[in-house]
Amino acid sequence: MNLNLPDADAYLMVSESAHNADMYYATKFLAVDSFAYFNSGSEKLLVSDMELGRARKESRVKEVLATSRYSLMEKLRRLKDADAAYCEMLVEFLRSEDAKRVAVPYNFPVQLADCMRKEGLHVIPVKSPFREMREVKNDSEVAAIEKAQRAGERALAEGISTIRKASIRRGVLYHDNEPLSVEDVRAVIEMSLLSQGCEAPDIIIACGKGSSNPHWQGEGELLADEPIVIDMVPRSKKERYYSDMTRTVVRGTPAKKLEDMYSAVLDAQTAAIGKIKAGVTGSEIHNTVCDVLEERGYETSRGKSGEFTEGFIHSTGHGVGLDIHEGPNLSESGKELKAGCVVTVEPGLYYKDKGGVRIEDVVVVTRSGCKNLTMFEKNLVLK
Repeated sequence: MNLNLPDADAYLMVSESAHNADMYYATKFLAVDSFAYFNSGSEKLLVSDMELGRARKESRVKEVLATSRYSLMEKLRRLKDADAAYCEMLVEFLRSEDAKRVAVPYNFPVQLADCMRKEGLHVIPVKSPFREMREVKNDSEVAAIEKAQRAGERALAEGISTIRKASIRRGVLYHDNEPLSVEDVRAVIEMSLLSQGCEAPDIIIACGKGSSNPHWQGEGELLADEPIVIDMVPRSKKERYYSDMTRTVVRGTPAKKLEDMYSAVLDAQTAAIGKIKAGVTGSEIHNTVCDVLEERGYETSRGKSGEFTEGFIHSTGHGVGLDIHEGPNLSESGKELKAGCVVTVEPGLYYKDKGGVRIEDVVVVTRSGCKNLTMFEKNLVLK
């Protein structure tokens, strides 16, 4: 990968890749322990001897070096400090590569940067060049996102089926003569995902007035006639790519105000999806959603400052991929969309006395429009 960093001799990351999406994207080597990625026009990995064989087999980077080449263990025995020994080893490696000016990402370890500077190296924090590269997905990345999406939809169908089959007693949903809880439905969804080789952290199942908090995970008994917002981010454990989806449902009879909210959110989402294509900005899409909702009499946070807790209180969407939230954004400051970007479209309305409504799809931006990867039905009332 050519990173085009004119003010530096090389780019360096030191991190694990299980949680650092940039490291995994750059290397395609999945590891829970830290290792080093070096790019001076040619790429190299510096890994522990224990990981050497696996890294050479699995990483997309062809040249993989062991830390023993730079005498890490001897340095550790002498210094009796793992951090100091690793820094000394890394400095030796960088000098062998004639790298004097080294660009690093903003989240580079401060201790390691200070240590490198003390050894006479210039450490230059820069915005990660991989963040923008990751915004445009290739066909295999889109396929990985779609795989996660299909698994998520099958899991959501099982969860919603459980809600649909529940009986209603005194305003509470019942299943097998016991109150049906958020935890019950979450377990159904999680087990379905696991059976498909997927997972989803922080599955939101928010019922009733508490659903007016967009990121409340939800707990306790599910109620009849009240909104149930189900938001999940399924990810394939093998490919590592996320998708993202939300549906709002009611078991029973929703209030007229809730039906009106749902109709407005659905129309706003439909209008936004209809305008997405390469060359359009994320801010234009966000303004489209705000226009529809404001025309229906709902407040939005557009142009407002300070605390804003009811109405449409968040952005329209975000990129999704190796991270749940990545660029580009569909927001007031959203930039121009490119073909291959994968973004969520998730307008919502939230009122403390009514609850919340959110509908979310994931689409791939194309030159002439977009392809919706989400196939799940959009029905407020479960029958």
